[in-house]
Amino acid sequence: MTLPPVTSPAPTPPPAPLPGTQALFTLDPSVAHLNHGSYGAVPMPVQRAQARLRAEQEQDPDAFFADLPDRIARARARIAASLGAEPDRIALLTNVTEGVAVVLDSLPLADGDEILVTDHGYGVVNDAVRRRAAECGARVRTVRLSLHTPDAEAVQAQVLAAVGERTRVAVLDLVTSPTAREIAARPLLAELAARGVITVVDAAHAPGMLPVQLGAGAGGADFWIGNLHKWAFAPRATAVLAVGGAWRRRIRPLTVSWEHDRGFPGRVEWRGTCDYTPWLAAPTGFALLEQLGADRVRAHNEALADHGARLLADHAGLRPLAAMPGLAMRALRLPPGTAESEHAAKALMVVVARRLHTRIAVRPWPGGGVLRISAQLYNRPQEYLELATGLKELIAR
Repeated sequence: MTLPPVTSPAPTPPPAPLPGTQALFTLDPSVAHLNHGSYGAVPMPVQRAQARLRAEQEQDPDAFFADLPDRIARARARIAASLGAEPDRIALLTNVTEGVAVVLDSLPLADGDEILVTDHGYGVVNDAVRRRAAECGARVRTVRLSLHTPDAEAVQAQVLAAVGERTRVAVLDLVTSPTAREIAARPLLAELAARGVITVVDAAHAPGMLPVQLGAGAGGADFWIGNLHKWAFAPRATAVLAVGGAWRRRIRPLTVSWEHDRGFPGRVEWRGTCDYTPWLAAPTGFALLEQLGADRVRAHNEALADHGARLLADHAGLRPLAAMPGLAMRALRLPPGTAESEHAAKALMVVVARRLHTRIAVRPWPGGGVLRISAQLYNRPQEYLELATGLKELIAR
């Protein structure tokens, strides 16, 4: 397979660092952390807020847990305000993977029904769909999207073309994890709803990186799930499940708890003696983002990600994939024969970490794997240049 030659726009200078922001993080300075999109990085003010909560919990566990559901509700209200949501229409969870499991377990699926996913979806989310389908006799239809499909309209057309008479559910990414592209745009969600398809949006990368206004529903979907510990500066593991329409009465938690009879969202949130301090500290992350200037942070990160992708194209010969506006991530195609299997992709990440002291994300793809970089306030242009020059040598070997 021969890829078209790489062409890059005229070079533009990288964004200037935002003053004082690098000191917000406690990351190892000997490592270039270019994979914020996987695990995030918790700023020091948020770390301190969570540490205080943990200390309070250990001083008197009985007192701490006694009014914890109410404290979670207050934290949820503050988080909802940051997402433009109604507090009683969202629930806190640990991550998107858990949220998808809760939703799938709550949907009425029957033998012969069909669930739609794409081959750009997050691996374990698609695995969860396959497991749920096997349990109820449903089928999974995977829409295969070209890595180089030109625009959102083309993606929408391909997804809608796959909808059949028995399609009941579509599980789609707002921003895909391996390829950093938009799938679940609002026009597509509206078209699916018009066809009677239940929509579940994996918005793992949306909170903090993109402006989010959920309103009284779920962002145009039936279910919308986003992580807060990636781009919204929350501690791990914190996520939000937004539920639209009458679905709130039908949500089944994975664990029955003492809060079950209180209904949604408490029945989904409470699971006994777990560590809820990440959720209670999450509003501090949103407050920090607003203090720094959310629009300013997003503009900086998008420009830096764009600069890093251009360096990888110019110096390592990688082919950038189309990027959704506003993203602080970029995906690039590796040469044919590179990282085409799960084993090879993981091996490349290991060798880049060991030899280049750099963290990246690589996903296997036929015809050449996909490398994803992220950009956050603590990153610097030189890190992407060093990755690009070092990666060129590694690939040549």
